[in-house]
Amino acid sequence: MRSQLLCAGFFALQAFAASWTSTPFNPPSIPLAVRTPYLNTWLPQGQGVALNDAWPSFWAGQITAWSGFVKVDGKSYSFLGAPVVDGSPFDKATQKSFTFTSTQSIFVLSAGPVDVTVTFLSPVEATDLVKQSIPLSYMHVSVASTDGASHSVQVYSDISGEWVSGATEWDIQWSTTTTDILSHQISLVSPAKYEEVNDHSQYGTWYYSILNSKGATAQIGRDVVVRGQFLNNSVLSTVKDNNFRAISDSWPVFGLAKDLGKVGSTAAAVTYAIGHIRDPAIKYVLAGNVKQERSLYFWSKFSTAQQLISFFLNDYNTALATANALDKKVQTDAGKISPDYAGIVELSIRQSLTANELTISKNAFGQWNTSDVLYFMKEISSDGNTNTVDVMFPASPIFLYLNPKLGEYLLEPLYRYQASGLYPNKWSVHDMGAHYPKADGHNDGTDEAMPVEESGNMLIMALSFARATNDLTQIRRYQKLLDQWTQYLIEDSLIPAFQLSTDDFAGQLANQTNLAIKGIIGIRCMAEISKLLGDNKKYTNYSSIAADYVTQWQTLSASKTGPHLTLAYNNDASWGLAYNLFSDVHLGLKLFPQSVYDEQTAWYKTVANKYGVPLDTRHTYTKSDWEIWTSAIVTDTSLRDLFISSIKGYLSSGLNNQAFPDWYDTITGVAEGFRARPVSGGHLALLLV
Repeated sequence: MRSQLLCAGFFALQAFAASWTSTPFNPPSIPLAVRTPYLNTWLPQGQGVALNDAWPSFWAGQITAWSGFVKVDGKSYSFLGAPVVDGSPFDKATQKSFTFTSTQSIFVLSAGPVDVTVTFLSPVEATDLVKQSIPLSYMHVSVASTDGASHSVQVYSDISGEWVSGATEWDIQWSTTTTDILSHQISLVSPAKYEEVNDHSQYGTWYYSILNSKGATAQIGRDVVVRGQFLNNSVLSTVKDNNFRAISDSWPVFGLAKDLGKVGSTAAAVTYAIGHIRDPAIKYVLAGNVKQERSLYFWSKFSTAQQLISFFLNDYNTALATANALDKKVQTDAGKISPDYAGIVELSIRQSLTANELTISKNAFGQWNTSDVLYFMKEISSDGNTNTVDVMFPASPIFLYLNPKLGEYLLEPLYRYQASGLYPNKWSVHDMGAHYPKADGHNDGTDEAMPVEESGNMLIMALSFARATNDLTQIRRYQKLLDQWTQYLIEDSLIPAFQLSTDDFAGQLANQTNLAIKGIIGIRCMAEISKLLGDNKKYTNYSSIAADYVTQWQTLSASKTGPHLTLAYNNDASWGLAYNLFSDVHLGLKLFPQSVYDEQTAWYKTVANKYGVPLDTRHTYTKSDWEIWTSAIVTDTSLRDLFISSIKGYLSSGLNNQAFPDWYDTITGVAEGFRARPVSGGHLALLLV
């Protein structure tokens, strides 16, 4: 029987509170290796799950078995995962603390006379395109004596074939590289390029690696055999298992061990690298409906996976220093608002960036073209689309904060596609492809229609990133397209037709007050874009139209029975979060009168529930990103802090065990379904104002 099955109920919420200290709080799920849409593994929490209480899981919920043992003077302790090894007894190390930052999740466990510190580092290198594109993550295991004596210590870890596919009946194959690194390579026997099963990539190769230094050993085989070998002998065997088979057939695992020798109060450590490398990474549609294969940016510097992994492992100390610097900056910046807000932002950064991949193409001579950078985002958890505009938009604050050039790289695939003439509609496309990693467009024009939403989003982001980068190249190149979307907004944004907004789960609605705000701001953004490009005539025209629309909108949107904006015109009892006003504040447009902000501030105070303010009157649920955006436009600091504390209360309630679900009920605190989505980047909105 497979040991993992003993953890049935793994996803059930735990009925006990965590016994360890958690800083800044215990979240619904802890990011472990979180770097790409496919390298995306978490430790679900509920009310508290120790690092060695359960198996880590892929963001969608499937087990990605990852185990770890430490031997101290011949006595074995587990520190990671939930393995059972017949005939090889071991104790569980006792978790003492857990801390998360923007880049790291750090666990400290006691294993007899030593402490084991396990640091999961997923680097955030937003201004270094090579490093930011590397699809690898670190697990650093450090051991130090706590009793003043020296102890003989060996460390072991393995991953299972479950990392390779979303279905365990698929056959896998493997090999081990022994150079300056010890590296296991695992892949499907029958890969399917650009395809997914249960959101796992069905092609590419997984790597699990350490530096090939003294005392390092590797072994592949059945889970109980390989783990038992280490527990019984403190070293792995050179016996090879070449029986390629299904993931669930005797559960092959890929183990790496390191003898740290005698360890005293000065810590000794081993660093593991885990990752998934596929090439090509993205299929992208070009003019003429030609399909281009694009690769991750790091290939411009590294010619082989082994070369990349060697660099990555040797770069750990530098990566850690860079991560610590970013962590400190985020803690300082977000901490100026509140400690609760700092915790929300720290939990959001890795989650948001992991949805994105930086790509480049080759020129006609087969050389890498590093001037042709396109950034792609998977709409994780909801539709799985590629570069969904109304997911990019709420995520945009993270790019504006970390590196606004990334935002321009994210917009570029959409601009190029629509400028090619392949997309037939006069408004902005909804996304670049129905299924990641295919960015093959919607040449038939039947993508999910959000005409005002997406046109407004593109115009707002165009201005935001142009200002932030102080580079007019992109808006100058695509001004004709931007003007086309503006003309559409002039037609349909003041009184929006029956259509969807970004909150499409709530259904279509006509005359949406908040959607009209976005459209009007979009028109004014085109005025500002025109001014930047030296076209004062267009600036004056579009500014005048936007100002006139605001005057009309004030009458249309006002409730006759209460001091608040309506959800939809002529529905006086309705109301909602007017989060689209954030762009008016962030961009300093001063398009909407102060009275609107004052009125909404007073109203939200009267309708808050235990875990926040509902999205609108149709339901009691809300979205955390839009709550943070709304908190940035209210005129009362106490209300801003109420939004923040409500979200933090929801996250730390122990009621959920998914990766930061942004859609949840404000009364019960229970998540509605979204998880691990890139919109968490929107939680950085307060850092922009």
